[in-house]
Amino acid sequence: MKPIRKRTARAIVVAVAAGSLALTGCSNDSGKNNSKDDSKSKEDAKAQSNPVAYGDAQASNGPAEAVPGAKSGGVINVYQQSDLTHMDPGQIYVSDAGQFANLIHRGLTNFQEDDKGNLTVVGDIATDSGKSSDGGKTWTYTLKDGVKDEDGNVITSADIRHTIERLYSKVIFDGPTFVQNWLSGSDYRKALPDGPYKGKHLPDSVLETPDDKTVVFHFKSPQPDLPQALAMAGYAIVPEKQDTKEKYDKAPAALGPYKISEYKAGKTLKLVRNEQWDEKTDPVRHQYVDGYNFSNTIDQESQTKRLIADQGEAKNAIQFTDSVAPTQMSTVVGNPATKKRTIQGYQVYVWQLTFNLDSAKVKDKKIRDAISYAIPNQSMVQADGGRYGGEVAGGLLAPTLPGFDPKYDPFGKLKKPNGDPAKAKELLEEAGFKKGTKLSYAYSNTPRGQAQMVIIKNALNKLGFDVQAKEIDRATFYEQVGKLKNPYDLYMTGWGQDWPSPSTVITPVYDGTQVADGSSNYSHIDDAQVNSLIQKALKQEPEEAATTWEQAHHRIVEEINPAVPVYYSKQMQLFGSNIGGARFSTESSYIDINDLFLKQP
Repeated sequence: MKPIRKRTARAIVVAVAAGSLALTGCSNDSGKNNSKDDSKSKEDAKAQSNPVAYGDAQASNGPAEAVPGAKSGGVINVYQQSDLTHMDPGQIYVSDAGQFANLIHRGLTNFQEDDKGNLTVVGDIATDSGKSSDGGKTWTYTLKDGVKDEDGNVITSADIRHTIERLYSKVIFDGPTFVQNWLSGSDYRKALPDGPYKGKHLPDSVLETPDDKTVVFHFKSPQPDLPQALAMAGYAIVPEKQDTKEKYDKAPAALGPYKISEYKAGKTLKLVRNEQWDEKTDPVRHQYVDGYNFSNTIDQESQTKRLIADQGEAKNAIQFTDSVAPTQMSTVVGNPATKKRTIQGYQVYVWQLTFNLDSAKVKDKKIRDAISYAIPNQSMVQADGGRYGGEVAGGLLAPTLPGFDPKYDPFGKLKKPNGDPAKAKELLEEAGFKKGTKLSYAYSNTPRGQAQMVIIKNALNKLGFDVQAKEIDRATFYEQVGKLKNPYDLYMTGWGQDWPSPSTVITPVYDGTQVADGSSNYSHIDDAQVNSLIQKALKQEPEEAATTWEQAHHRIVEEINPAVPVYYSKQMQLFGSNIGGARFSTESSYIDINDLFLKQP
């Protein structure tokens, strides 16, 4: 999610929070009728945490495998609460725009997903997922034949160079920075302050394009995750001839199966077929429907009500990145016919109660551990939609990450999901705790944030703390808690991986070198052993690094405890009865936008 991108957690967390702002009391959180859902949930978690494979040339060939029963034609209606955050690939870092990107943009690589949710990085416009040499410091990509933009311009290596170099300019301010950092260091903009717009380029020793078909990345240290990073929407291709700088965000050129035909900012967006897209070059996407009509003014409650009713245009409609409204969750899951029209799965986010380690109030680890034992995790889940909105967390790594251990639970939350006050009081006594100690708890002024504040406050007040609740406007929440000298002792934060690797969680959130104003290291943890393990893992191949990341994770949770694992976020979306090919995407945590069609066009 970076420096490493310092603002990423803020962007990502806000995106997921938008779908779960209302409080609900879900009535299906216990009892026999949930046993099948529990079993399926665990199976889904296992599937979502399988390692990512890197595909060869054969795996990268198009067309994508046909969806059984798929038909051609018709238009899908898309329900959104608000406009897309961005359409310029370089600016895309939030889930709604990332979902949209797969319809119109293409990159060097992409994630191919099988029917069990297993992920393989394949060549998108490249012939494979990349060839590494020099111990992983050099990566070479060869472009496929026949890839064109919507105006018929052939994509060459010059377009790839332009795509990367424009990210160095101040025109781009809101997208991922992984590749730029890897190529040019944390002050990467100094290497090319105007991007490519004044005729200057990165030296061939950094980014090389020896011919029209070849692109070579040269890094100072091994970067085994490059194929996954390049699969992010933020690194999708911007053709040099089409680039309009700031204006590109409102009218980007398409390489994918669809292109923009009409856009009314804040209201509607229409996509139609891109006739220049060639399925023979694309191993991931389909072009079954004629287009997509986005309505960007339909709130979450209205989306859910329309899709439950399943009348008229709603039969051809989907929720794009919004979830079923928590207030209507019981209605959806209580009706078998309606529930069949849902997709469900784990999202990439872990919600945690973060300690400000610079605060004298929580300097003592026994105090932090006591609070960790006392938190009623299950009640916190209830405030976000119940069992279909989340699941009690044992650690700080989500079920969507390779190597996820469902049994990892150092604070015993699986056995005592509503906390262990007796253990908490025992630890407080050992710490010489003084009753009446004031704790400042910052929370976002959303219905969920307010409901969870009451839960936290009650739990800690019972231990003898005097919790001072401090409300912060949702729009500036992460900005406020991201300040090094913020006045709070603890606050709820969340984080989601950028791709399926612990490196995109542990590095930005728990690396001591990332402690700074605006950083995603909200706890201000700076532990020499954790920092060393991070640097070790970043230089290892994924299989070898897995053990190192596990060591770092265990030290963070058990020996330092900068944040209480509270719950893993889950997703439930609803779609109309005429939508075919609907399934949950492991990679996006939303409906798989690549496989949809209309049963009756």
